Amino acid sequence: MEPRNRTSALEFILLGLSETPEQETLLFALFLCMYVVTVLGNLLIILAISSDSHLHTPMYFFLANLSLVDFCLATNTVPKMLVNIQIRSKSISYACCLTQMYFFHFFGIVDSVLIAVMAYDRFVAICHPLHYTAIMSPRLCGLLAGGPWVFSCFISLTHILLMARLVFCGNNELPHYFCDLTPLLRLSCTDTSVNKIFVLIVAGLVIATPFICILASYARIIVAIMKVPSAGGRKKAFSTCSSHLSVVALFYGTTIGVYLCPSSVRTAVKEKASAVMYTTVTPMLNPFIYSLRNRDLKGALRKLVNRKITSSS
Repeated sequence: MEPRNRTSALEFILLGLSETPEQETLLFALFLCMYVVTVLGNLLIILAISSDSHLHTPMYFFLANLSLVDFCLATNTVPKMLVNIQIRSKSISYACCLTQMYFFHFFGIVDSVLIAVMAYDRFVAICHPLHYTAIMSPRLCGLLAGGPWVFSCFISLTHILLMARLVFCGNNELPHYFCDLTPLLRLSCTDTSVNKIFVLIVAGLVIATPFICILASYARIIVAIMKVPSAGGRKKAFSTCSSHLSVVALFYGTTIGVYLCPSSVRTAVKEKASAVMYTTVTPMLNPFIYSLRNRDLKGALRKLVNRKITSSS
């Protein structure tokens, strides 16, 4: 490879979601509002859970972790896009691109595994209520919450090491608004077969496997709920799962389309639309999904807001 061709890998051009100034102005306002809502919503969930002793249970502990990950996932991609639109620059250095890709996969993997962990928590709570406290001990909760962070660190680092061995020459325009793995592989002028095999393995481990576990958990949950004699009891049991099922549908519906569907049916537009869903829309909606359908969490949020108003007056 000639030295002049290697220099093109010093930076990439993020083409973003639109190339017209008028649309970019609208996108800036829209994504800024969405990001502010995401930050406030998820931080409020974390503060409400940490400040209310009644919410110091496994379910809310995992929810606080999920809110933290959602906040980090959105922060990894949206601010850079907003800055690029504001300063009219679409470039990102090679090092920054790999760093952004590392944290994108890191938080994305943690998010996926945590959602599966929350399904397991609901399975134990509904199918084994008498043994729930014994099974979901503080030690196990710590392992279930901390394990995904450690696992994700090694997987994401492997992605970056495999990406660092590639050479990028010629076209350095990335048809995306952040550095995602699949579009980057298309720009490489060297063999990417190892990377693609690893992507499929990881997608099976962190997307397909958790999703199958979630389906298995809810199959058992539905069977257990149908055995509840009273209609009120069944309704209450279903209500504890409805919020989580909404999150599952939002998150896995988009990630499966991006990483597990054949490349022949994927386009740059579809990939960007799916990425917006699981990096921006889902983290923004999660606080609303959980708080609007949960009386305890709404009560904790109300107490937190009233406490802040009282202290400031």
